Amino acid sequence: MGYVGSRPALGIVLDGLRRLEYRGYDSAGVAVVAAGRLLTEKRAGKLANLEKILAESPTAGIADGVTAIGHTRWATHGGPTDRNAHPHMSRDGRVAVIHNGIIENFAKLRTELEAEGVEFASDTDTECAAHLLAAELAKQGEPSAEGLAAAMRRVCQRLEGAFTLLAVDSAVPGAVVGARRNSPLVVGRGSGENYLASDVSAFIEHTREAVELGQDQVVLITPKGIEITDFSGQPATGKDFHIDWDASAAEKGGYDYFMLKEIAEQPQAVADTLLGRLGENGEIALDEVRLTDQDLRDVDKVFIVACGTAYHAGLVAKYAIEHWTRVPCEVELASEFRYRDPVLDRSTLVVAISQSGETMDTLMALRHAKEQKARVLAICNTNGSTIPRESDAVLYTHAGPEIAVASTKAFLTQLVACYLVGLHLAQVRGIKYADEVAAVVAQLQEMPGKLQEVLGTMEPVRELARSLAEAKSVLFIGRHVGYPVALEGALKLKELAYMHAEGFAAGELKHGPIALIDEGCPVVCVVPSPAGRGVLHDKIVSNIQEVRARGAQTIVIAEEGDDDVVPYADHLVRVPRTPTLLAPLVTTVPLQVLACEIAAARGHDVDQPRNLAKSVTVE
Repeated sequence: MGYVGSRPALGIVLDGLRRLEYRGYDSAGVAVVAAGRLLTEKRAGKLANLEKILAESPTAGIADGVTAIGHTRWATHGGPTDRNAHPHMSRDGRVAVIHNGIIENFAKLRTELEAEGVEFASDTDTECAAHLLAAELAKQGEPSAEGLAAAMRRVCQRLEGAFTLLAVDSAVPGAVVGARRNSPLVVGRGSGENYLASDVSAFIEHTREAVELGQDQVVLITPKGIEITDFSGQPATGKDFHIDWDASAAEKGGYDYFMLKEIAEQPQAVADTLLGRLGENGEIALDEVRLTDQDLRDVDKVFIVACGTAYHAGLVAKYAIEHWTRVPCEVELASEFRYRDPVLDRSTLVVAISQSGETMDTLMALRHAKEQKARVLAICNTNGSTIPRESDAVLYTHAGPEIAVASTKAFLTQLVACYLVGLHLAQVRGIKYADEVAAVVAQLQEMPGKLQEVLGTMEPVRELARSLAEAKSVLFIGRHVGYPVALEGALKLKELAYMHAEGFAAGELKHGPIALIDEGCPVVCVVPSPAGRGVLHDKIVSNIQEVRARGAQTIVIAEEGDDDVVPYADHLVRVPRTPTLLAPLVTTVPLQVLACEIAAARGHDVDQPRNLAKSVTVE
């Protein structure tokens, strides 16, 4: 985060970093320009470590400056130590730089700088940028804000990779310069003050007017204004937008963890995703569409690309899209997509799913698809981010800020968005009539109430979770759309509780994984509705009997009225009756609660699990 204005900058930046810490928390640091000096402090570990040292022995004058930058880190180059924490200084102490992303040609740059006599104080790629910037400034005459921006442009022209950079110069009080390539940076527009941050949550307490920067742009903020240029120095513009949620949305609101709050927000989040989606004539409305109906009628194959939890949403979407449209649909891990040389053309629709809109693997997959002339539709939660901007159509999930690293409401709203995309395709292609689409949307509109019902029955799940805290391993099984739910349940447990957990298609058990079952092993079974897919239901009941016969402790998630599973369930979790394709919306919630409570019982930080960051902006 960066701030420039007339108020003490340190407190503002620290508050912003507190809201950004979900993006990375290996270390934290600040640099403040005060009385012509550059004052810095940084510490490994969470932000609290930095705040503690600032409270106990503050650097003289650091609280007085009105210009500052700050950073919380997810380590890439160099371990999470004090010396590798940002900001990084030039050797003359004039410049401080903070950085998100990876500078891919840093080794070559470092060699050049060392040959010129520069001694490095860290193991990071970021420090190269600090020394390069100082060298460019040394070539100039009288220090100025415009000169700082010009120096940053020249540095950026030498850098390769993905990066967001912020820098301050002790000789230029009242200015912060920023630059971005393939990594997020947004401007907060204030009155007599301005902000830079990787996420609007950092400055939402102060302003709700923001500017999203474009690719390869440099921005200079001063108390009087915002100046944007491209890397060559030509004037440029960003995208102005209004933030439609307030600071309270990024607070815990009385919950012990952000994750608990976000689980509880899911009924409203799903309702918000659905709001205004059905037009007067029964047509589905997307947010931004730069595709014609004929473009969509020409589609003969759909690829869904995503990572982690979003990938699991895509796996569910495959069932719905193929069932409703009869168009082949493949789901790909974004990190693998472009490397296997997929067959794409103008008749291919690529659906890119990303909560942040900045997921680097997904962004690179999107760009590869565009190079192959495929059409791209983005499903995203962050207005104005890179993935929606570079797509041909956008459906925003409108889930509000999600602070906990482990995704909950983002997942459910991604599911809803995928259903809407499937319905839109089916309608445009003439496979479903408007009244049929409206009927499915009506079923979706019942989901917030059903989710509220599920949330009201979770106390037994919490008790069960506490009893499983010492388990060595937990297995999850499901069939049809229950299989991606099993994968998501296992991922949540791995992320939060650091336990061995695996999700399997239930039919695969006898092909190997059943060897993992021993006495007392917890197995979570996601059971499909007996009404919707009777044969699937009967098959998974047989699978439950198979694992129970081998000593498993069975935890069965089944809909109300399903009595066939009762004899084989050591623990039975009921969910409301729901159409088969929509069932993941209700069956996922108990697994979220289970993972959250197990992690808490094991004494882990639920919101900030080790080694993870919310938005993965590096490949």
